[in-house]
Amino acid sequence: MINHHPSDETLLRQASGSLGAGPRIVVAVHIDGCPACAGRIAEFEATGGSLLDEMEPQAMGGDALDRLMARIEVDGERREEPARPARADIGIALPEALDGCGVGPWRWIGPGVRWSRVTVPQDAGANVMLLKVAAGRRMPEHTHSGYEYTQVLKGWLSDARGSYGPGDLDEADDEVQHQPVVDESGECICIAALEGQTRLRGFLGRLIQPLLGS
Repeated sequence: MINHHPSDETLLRQASGSLGAGPRIVVAVHIDGCPACAGRIAEFEATGGSLLDEMEPQAMGGDALDRLMARIEVDGERREEPARPARADIGIALPEALDGCGVGPWRWIGPGVRWSRVTVPQDAGANVMLLKVAAGRRMPEHTHSGYEYTQVLKGWLSDARGSYGPGDLDEADDEVQHQPVVDESGECICIAALEGQTRLRGFLGRLIQPLLGS
């Protein structure tokens, strides 16, 4: 049972293609397993298609075909030798939405807490990571300079706002300061993306902040 979903604003941005590359991947992971949100995306896409149908057609420039063919030629050259992102064996089956992404090895960032950097071919600056936290452990207390999107892949975690299990997606804005704790029943694995940066609190946070590159 999925209890936490992306907001309609986020789903609309996903449908329109205006969501950043990192959050787009995390939201895609959620949609792949959530019929309700997949249905909302279909509604937004249908609405957008109807609006396009109602728009007056615009005359094309005389060189439009030449410019289109030039773009196709350039794009074709770029795809001749696609990059092969590195993938570490991190011991879990990855969601299909991560196909084509690079995945780094698990790295220590605190007692019982490890992370793996996810690289996105479309955006080298996308801030996406996998997190693995041992049972009963607290994540470092933190806030954000923008939205944080966290999708639970395995296990359970909670903070003052609620409890999140497999399939749940949490959106936290820059007004949220929290310290999620993992359930005692087992480890929790999540994928997270940020619009902005994480800001860790406390002494331990200041020690490991440089490891996250922010």
